[in-house]
Formats: sequence, C-alpha cells, structure tokens
Amino acid sequence: MIRAVIIDDEKNNIENVEGLLLKHELPVTIVGVATNADDAISLIVATNPDLLFLDIQMPGKNGFDVLKALPHYHFEVIFVTAFDHYGIQAVKFSAIDYLLKPVNPDELKASISKVDAKLNQRKQNFQLENLMALIRNKDAKKEHKLALASIKEIRFVNTGEIIRCESSNAYTQFYLTDGKNIMVSKPIFEYEELLTNYDFIRCHQSHLVNSKFIKSLIKEDSGYLLLNDDTRIPISRGKKENVLKTLHTLKK
Repeated sequence: MIRAVIIDDEKNNIENVEGLLLKHELPVTIVGVATNADDAISLIVATNPDLLFLDIQMPGKNGFDVLKALPHYHFEVIFVTAFDHYGIQAVKFSAIDYLLKPVNPDELKASISKVDAKLNQRKQNFQLENLMALIRNKDAKKEHKLALASIKEIRFVNTGEIIRCESSNAYTQFYLTDGKNIMVSKPIFEYEELLTNYDFIRCHQSHLVNSKFIKSLIKEDSGYLLLNDDTRIPISRGKKENVLKTLHTLKK
C-alpha cells in the first residue's frame, strides 16, 4: 500500500480525495492530513510518507513553501489544486502529475498508477528536485530544465539545448544541440505554452523553434526559417505575421 498524506486548507477537499480513494479501492492508505503549511511540514517529517496530495494555493505559505522547507524528497507528489497559471506551468515543466479540483476519478486512478510504478523503482525524485529549482530561480529563466519523458527515461534538458520541436500527431519530437532526438508522448501545443517565454516561436502547426538557432527568414517558397544547421522550417500563412512580429521584438 502507498502511504500518503493529504495537505489542503479546505476540509471538504480532503474528504473528497479520501472518499474517492476508498470508493475506487485504490492502493493508498492515508496516514495523516494537514490544513496548513506548518502542520504539513511536521506531518511529513513525522510520518515519512510515500506520497503527498498537495494543494498549491493555501493561505499564508503555499504548497511550494512546504516543499522548500524539506531537506529531501524521498516521496512522490500529486498536486491537487484549483487552476494556478504559474504553479501549473512549473509543474508541467517538471512533468509532475496534477489534478484540478473537483478531482476526476479516472485521472486520480491514472496518477496513482504512475506513482505506484515510480515507487517500485525507488529512485531519487529528480522531477521534484527540478520543480523546486524552477520555483527558487523563477527569474533566471535560461537556467531552467524541462523534463522530457520518453518510453525509456525522463531526461532533463536546459531550454537552451532545444533547437526545435516537431509535431507527430499526439507526439512531439525534440531536436537537441548534442545531436540526439527525444520523442515525447504529448502534443506540441503543450510545449508551445511552456516554451514561449523562453523565446521559442510557433511558426507552423507542426513546428516550434528556438529563436537563438534561427539564421534567417527566407521569403521565397512561401517563406521559411533557415536554422544555423541549414534546416528549413516552413512558416504557415496564418502564423507568418506573428513570426515576423516576434523576430522583430527579439532583435530589439
């Protein structure tokens, strides 16, 4: 059984998660609950759980503050939260599971299944460590690492190591500066949302490009981006205006 604690400032949310775990007979035992950050920290230290169900937004100290106060991350985390733009962006960057309130039972089951698989491997939680590095250094955006989960591994790459992303149906292929490619089972629009603030440009339905690797914009043949390695990336008609505007802004 997975030993878990629930941390949420609203008791009805705690009861909801407990009820869903019980109703669907999921392999989770709740060893404690807390309704504020300070109690949560004490509870985690005292119970040494396998899993935290952690709310991001709480009065005073939030869920990230709870994690900042802990010296080690020998547990998994499922964030259970109302939508929080920056918080969710950071969580997605590290490929950590989150559930939006009200919790969907099927999504809860899927998250528990992933946690169970990770705990069986008993590896250090690099995803959580990456998340906390992101939270602590949120203004130093160029130093952030993106978690890319492939079939074989989760690789953490600096945003500056990513040359471009290419869509393949529900998958996204990442092309890296070391010459390697990584296929991730998430659609490209999710990475557009994450990488726009790192000077990536969506120039086509199937392409997302790191502007630092753009050599020039070629106007012939309907227009395309020429990269430093001479790769040609098409520009769709509907995105041409935004590409021109973005490149002009980045040059300033």
